[in-house]
Amino acid sequence: MKYVLMFVETEEFAAALAAMDDVERKKSYERVMGWFAEHQDKIVHHTHLMPADTATTIRVDLDEPLITDGPFVEGKEVVSGFAEIEVADLDEALRVARTWPACPLVEIRPIA
Repeated sequence: MKYVLMFVETEEFAAALAAMDDVERKKSYERVMGWFAEHQDKIVHHTHLMPADTATTIRVDLDEPLITDGPFVEGKEVVSGFAEIEVADLDEALRVARTWPACPLVEIRPIA
């Protein structure tokens, strides 16, 4: 079964990452790369997204589509990346997600 793990940053997480010195930030990124290496047999695809302020949103449920800069939801949490995984079931997806070493939230969704 395929799932998408969406990695969600909070303002606090982003601030803590920005406050790290180069050595700490490098170690943080190495933990993430280690996680990807550890689960490479389950990861189908993954990517890191550009910051939320680079987003463009188009609302198509109006008479005329409305295009705005930025994400649709103004919030304190933003999806910063995702990984598509192929695992046996939700329990295995949860085991993989529990070990994520970076952003404090991981949303898990099955792929239709």
